[in-house]
Amino acid sequence: MDALDLARWQFGVTTVYHFLFVPLTIGLGVFVAGLQTAWHRTGKEHYLRLTKFFGKLFLINFAMGVVTGIVQEFQFGMNWSEYSTFVGDVFGAPLALEALLAFFMESTFLGLWIFGWDRLPKRVHLACIWAAAIGSNLSAYFILAANAWMKHPVGYEVVDGRARMTDLWAVLTNSTALAQVPHVVGAAFIVAGGFVLAVSGYWLLRTRAPMWRGAARAALVMTAVAGAVVAGSGDLSAKLTHEQQPMKLASAEGLERDTAGAPFTIVPGVEVPKLLSFLSTGDFDATVQGTEDLQRRYEERFGPGDYRPDQAVVFWSYRVMISFGLTTVGLSVLGLWLTRRRRDLPPWLARLFVLALPLPLLAVTAGWLLSEIGRQPWTVTGELLTAASVSPGVSLTEVAVSLTIFTLLYGALAVVEAVLLARHVRRGPEESEPAPAAERLEPSLMY
Repeated sequence: MDALDLARWQFGVTTVYHFLFVPLTIGLGVFVAGLQTAWHRTGKEHYLRLTKFFGKLFLINFAMGVVTGIVQEFQFGMNWSEYSTFVGDVFGAPLALEALLAFFMESTFLGLWIFGWDRLPKRVHLACIWAAAIGSNLSAYFILAANAWMKHPVGYEVVDGRARMTDLWAVLTNSTALAQVPHVVGAAFIVAGGFVLAVSGYWLLRTRAPMWRGAARAALVMTAVAGAVVAGSGDLSAKLTHEQQPMKLASAEGLERDTAGAPFTIVPGVEVPKLLSFLSTGDFDATVQGTEDLQRRYEERFGPGDYRPDQAVVFWSYRVMISFGLTTVGLSVLGLWLTRRRRDLPPWLARLFVLALPLPLLAVTAGWLLSEIGRQPWTVTGELLTAASVSPGVSLTEVAVSLTIFTLLYGALAVVEAVLLARHVRRGPEESEPAPAAERLEPSLMY
């Protein structure tokens, strides 16, 4: 094992951990904004109680996401200086937009929302949470646009060994980004929906209060709609992967040779004839390239080396992503059908929602592994190998020390996050006075 291996482990550990908070922040912010909008329009107290309750859960998660995200920036300079040098000119614009526009918007208006309960007019206060929610989604867009460039680089030229951006619009409207953004953001809403369903299910098993039925119903709709968005964007992503990253597609399906009418492998030994060709191209008889034939072509084009990712990780990550994601969405659709006549959720389904809490988180984690490991051995497809991206002056010992520190620190933060969320969920919503009719809120409604 060398510094490159440990640097990859460190980036994987810290990024996966950070990514656990990102989708929940994206989806839960919009859900809280929707609850406050319902309170603003109806004046019903239970919407206010739910807004404040899920708002605190949102803030806990947001804070942890910010703390864990800071490490990502330092890693580029610490362990991946060659990568930073190559992509810096291209990444500068979208990452600056993310920091100066999206994150600034998100954090500023979130601060106004936190401290503005007794100070801002109701409409202005409502606008603050919507601005924060929109900011988190804009942040996701710019980050995903930069990530998509690594998979399908566009709008650039290489000058003196560095990528120089020639067209910012091409980078921001990269076809890979336009497919990836709705897929990832839709998955974030599934994560948030699964979280709200688990919390609502927990409380529905303790009390049949109408507000929990309403929260569960809203989460069911959000999760089901998000599932449709993820399915549609996933289909588009599969077709783009066939064109832009054929090695990842072949590895995800365990396809070794170019095959016309390629089958879709559900699990080893269980295949659906010609389905992979159809999903990848829209043609049942189209040829899908295999890993061994692609390896030979890449060696001819790029020189000696192994251009295949870790096939086992990519293969099973793809199946975990699909199976766990479909299970979460399927439970939501079932819940919608069972409550179509405004009936309560059956206790057995409420228990299932509580037990299913980890499934969407595991699904998005598996999706991240599929996306990033499937691109290997490239950091920038066709341009920069991962082995050429690591900092040359960093030793094995230095990376090992930082990896150990970050792993222990993140483990402690995980305990803190779990304890805070569990404690707040068990405590439940605070009692509130009926909403005032005046335009400004009373001090008693403060957090």
